[in-house]
Amino acid sequence: MTEYQRDIDAVQALKQEHGSSWDAINPEYVARMRAQNRFKTGLEIAQYTADIMRRDMTEYDADHSVYTQSLGVWHGFIGQQKMISIKKHLKNTNKRYLYLSGWMVAALRSEFGPLPDQSMHEKTSVPALIEEIYTFLRQADARELDLLFTQLDDARVAGDETAVEFIQSQIDNFETHVVPIIADIDAGFGNPEATYLLAKKMIEAGAAAIQIENQVSDEKQCGHQDGKVTVPHEDFIAKINAVRYAFLELGIDNGVIVARTDSLGAGLTQKLAVSTVPGDLGDQYNSFLDVEEISNDQLSNGDVVIKRDGKLARPKRLASNLYQFRAGTGEDRVVLDCVTSLNNGADLLWIETEKPHVEQIATMVDRIREVHPDAKLVYNNSPSFNWTLNFRQQAFDQMVEEGKDVSAYARENLMSVEYDATELAQIADEMIRTFQRDGSARAGIFHHLITLPTYHTAALSTDNLAKGYFGDEGMLTYVRDVQREEIRQGIATVKHQNMAGSDIGDNHKEYFAGDAALKAGGKDNTMNQF
Repeated sequence: MTEYQRDIDAVQALKQEHGSSWDAINPEYVARMRAQNRFKTGLEIAQYTADIMRRDMTEYDADHSVYTQSLGVWHGFIGQQKMISIKKHLKNTNKRYLYLSGWMVAALRSEFGPLPDQSMHEKTSVPALIEEIYTFLRQADARELDLLFTQLDDARVAGDETAVEFIQSQIDNFETHVVPIIADIDAGFGNPEATYLLAKKMIEAGAAAIQIENQVSDEKQCGHQDGKVTVPHEDFIAKINAVRYAFLELGIDNGVIVARTDSLGAGLTQKLAVSTVPGDLGDQYNSFLDVEEISNDQLSNGDVVIKRDGKLARPKRLASNLYQFRAGTGEDRVVLDCVTSLNNGADLLWIETEKPHVEQIATMVDRIREVHPDAKLVYNNSPSFNWTLNFRQQAFDQMVEEGKDVSAYARENLMSVEYDATELAQIADEMIRTFQRDGSARAGIFHHLITLPTYHTAALSTDNLAKGYFGDEGMLTYVRDVQREEIRQGIATVKHQNMAGSDIGDNHKEYFAGDAALKAGGKDNTMNQF
């Protein structure tokens, strides 16, 4: 017996208990409403999606071709439309998640207006967006099921038993739009207690995976900007612990922690690490500092010194009171960061890089896997990279290595449109097309995401619409490029009243009031034109 039928039977039994006062209650309508409201709380969603991620991680360990993907969203509607599109075109949501980007929360969701990615936005906007996204995904479930229920009723009226059986099977095997969200908690928005409190709010909203970075909270920068400042490992471990405690307190024992290192592009630290014995974690962190050897008589008031190889060394301190690392130590620091994070409770790694280059990533992952053979990455397929230029340069270098003639190309000008139809551009585009597959097979990338795609698509589509609408084309721009394409491609939003829940409301009115229901979807509703 299906869950749907069990609910019908259970409500029928309740109805009999209550007698004639419940005559108006239709048990099947209740079963439908329960099916449309599968997830009652954010914690139910967090547990459901944590189970999905753990299953996917296990499958990836066995077969690196089954990596996962997501796109960043900044509004519940955007996330909803992505999952509707995935189900429409790809038939299922398997291995497809959503990403909640702190950058987009700062730029698009702050009451201060657009902000840079520096943790200046309201921390409560992060769990609020998680809750909003899942509200829209649950509404997508309700809407799609509502359409199936209407089809079921129509098939019953028509006496088409084959259709009834087929539609009922779709209802019984319905796949939810609810998928895991990897949620960005930046550098934790304060001390470990602040991190713990915010993590709880995020988990209660439905987050099964929380990504945290090893920058200092009060100097946090976007991962692809300069001026990044990292913290000693013990500071970062405390925040990893804070997130784990938040998961455990709320009963999500298999919650996922993504530990991000910005060390590849971060040349600064705010403070020195505590070291008690040579070679310990603090000593390793400090070993990367740029220092100068001094003697006792060279000490000045306010100097900070460490002992290195039995000698006094003064870390070079900037006017900002920050200390700098030696140039060229980024990869070594990344490896130490990643091994340390996995040693202390992290589940997945995120290495922020300055370019999308499979071998660069793989070189670091190979070293990490010497200690943790199953180390897995979440990788930012960032719009901050010039993908065309980077891969055309990689294609150029590959052609040189293969002895091909590259005299027709100027490596410093490979973005030029004149190269778009060349062999080099075709090689580069194929490298871009297979980047995720190659990165997962070679470099241990379990999850590929694009942080800010909908920021850019919204800007591009709006630019095209405004250019035509306010220009000579007027209304033709909207009709040809938007509405007509919605109709041709079967985009559900063309029936925007239905998308907003009007038909669900009509059906509820009928449940509640029967023939007396005043519906919006009658013959005069212009949505019938579609």
